[in-house]
Amino acid sequence: METGRYPLLERIGSPEDLRALALPELQQLAGELRQFLIQTVATRGGHFAAGLGTVELTVALHHVLDTPHDRIVWDVGHQAYPHKVLSGRRERLESIKQAGGLAPFPNRSESLYDTFGTGHSSTSISAALGMAIAASSKGEQRRAVAVIGDGAMSGGMAFEALNHAGTLPANLLVVLNDNDMSISEGVGALSQYFARVLSGRFYSTLRAGGKKVLSQMPTMRELARRSEEHMKGMVLPGTMFEEMGFNYIGPIDGHDLKTLVATLRNIRDLKGPQFLHVVTRKGKGYAPAEADPIKWHGPGPFDPESGTIFKEKATSPTYSQVFGDWLCDMADADERIVGITPAMREGSGLVEFSRRFPERYYDVAIAEQHAVTFAAGLACEGMKPVVAIYSTFLQRAYDQLIHDVALQNLPVVFALDRAGLVGGDGATHQGSFDLSFLRCIPNMVVMAPSDENECRQMLYTATTLQGPSAVRYPRGTGPGAVIQKEMAALPLGRSVTKREGRSGLVILSFGTVLPGALAAGDELDATVIDMRFVKPLDHEAIMLHALRARGIVTVEENAVAGGAGAAVAELLLAADITLPHLMIGIADRFIEHGSREDNLSAAGLDAAAVRARICTWWQQHVLPHQRALA
Repeated sequence: METGRYPLLERIGSPEDLRALALPELQQLAGELRQFLIQTVATRGGHFAAGLGTVELTVALHHVLDTPHDRIVWDVGHQAYPHKVLSGRRERLESIKQAGGLAPFPNRSESLYDTFGTGHSSTSISAALGMAIAASSKGEQRRAVAVIGDGAMSGGMAFEALNHAGTLPANLLVVLNDNDMSISEGVGALSQYFARVLSGRFYSTLRAGGKKVLSQMPTMRELARRSEEHMKGMVLPGTMFEEMGFNYIGPIDGHDLKTLVATLRNIRDLKGPQFLHVVTRKGKGYAPAEADPIKWHGPGPFDPESGTIFKEKATSPTYSQVFGDWLCDMADADERIVGITPAMREGSGLVEFSRRFPERYYDVAIAEQHAVTFAAGLACEGMKPVVAIYSTFLQRAYDQLIHDVALQNLPVVFALDRAGLVGGDGATHQGSFDLSFLRCIPNMVVMAPSDENECRQMLYTATTLQGPSAVRYPRGTGPGAVIQKEMAALPLGRSVTKREGRSGLVILSFGTVLPGALAAGDELDATVIDMRFVKPLDHEAIMLHALRARGIVTVEENAVAGGAGAAVAELLLAADITLPHLMIGIADRFIEHGSREDNLSAAGLDAAAVRARICTWWQQHVLPHQRALA
């Protein structure tokens, strides 16, 4: 960081330093922090707009609360960059999402101030409630705070936690960071006035005492309750949260530090569950991000002066684009096609589809469970639902996948984007497990394309099936295969032999790891097969080659445990075939953040590593053993 450019921010080594600052200094600090975020993220890229919107809120929380003794749980973590800067990680922010650098989301192993790891959405209230109850059980005086974005409030888990928390005497504060609306001047001023009143000790004492007195007078108690709710309902949208057992306060301007600090000080001393509604603006302080917060959610490097985002020129379309183009083509040809996504429109390649077919496009918000069962209902009525979802997020709807789709053998197509290793978003977002958790489900068909054209044809194949299916493909671009406009269904469970070898080594490749398998095949004169289907397996091809093979290798960008290689091993074991078998995939560990290339290298799944590992195994373990037997 350039010395002297941020004079006040440079003095902040931890939240303790900012607790001594007066309000004017806090306001200066917020301005410097915002400029620091703009300049730093511009150099490397990263989550951007949401963090700009939480600058004042972060400053106020750390100023008023005794962190890390008081616990703050940041939902998702997109909004936590200011928190990382103020909690001692300012000098390392430029390393965020890079290999060996700061984690992209709150991470317990990174800092005491990161009280809970939050890579997926809607988890903060449950976690903070657990912390509040633990503090109460141990007799510790601390407050637990969940800062949840408005998008995360669409997840059912958030409401499950609210429903539970409202029945408990826990000292829990839920801060709703509402960044999808603005407050007009008149309503804003009135709302902030009521926020100060409703968070004050006088109102709190009067409310609690009044309830105690009126508890002996049921008729008057009900009248008072209705009167209170009517007053709040005229100026506040908090009746629902009050009914759930929370003391609702707000909405207040999340960029007004004076009001934030005063309100948080009042709330700090209140007992029981509190709900603070804070309205912020995504991208606050950077005009391009304010104008288009979706575009600036997670940009790559950019010019902070002009607002130009630097993008690498793609030599071929991404798999997400291949999917999006395919879905539009299918919708043109079949009016039963419906596209569904849980808040992943841009990432999943659904922008064009949503524009061309708005009546058949459904973004159900961050509600993966609902997305899957909603698709099941559509399938029951003869529609052809396609669920575009990241591999890591399908994990959240596993019960619905089994009970609501597979058990009823409904023809729902799952387009699993970000399967395998995803890069900068790290361990929480790696799609490392889908082959393992999908292939054990009856009625499922699971496909893994090796290139873009195979992906398109597999997606079409999925729509011709009478039951559920999944096509899993990675983030980014493919090898540049020619994409055929015409679509034809692939023979179910049939592989394609890419190379015939004479060495006795057979390499079975699942998905986009094929280049490494082919490189090893060329070096060792091995047979290389693009398996295409994980379920059903091509039993005929495997058995044909296994009966005359000297060794077999399976390669996949998925966890080895329970993956495609394990499926091949099970088949060979059932047939009483014993031969050397090397299973290459993701080891039994979480792969952390870095570029996708870093991830592949760390897992030993880049083409060079796959080739080297196969060659070493064959030459050092299989061949010597075969010679000894001879």
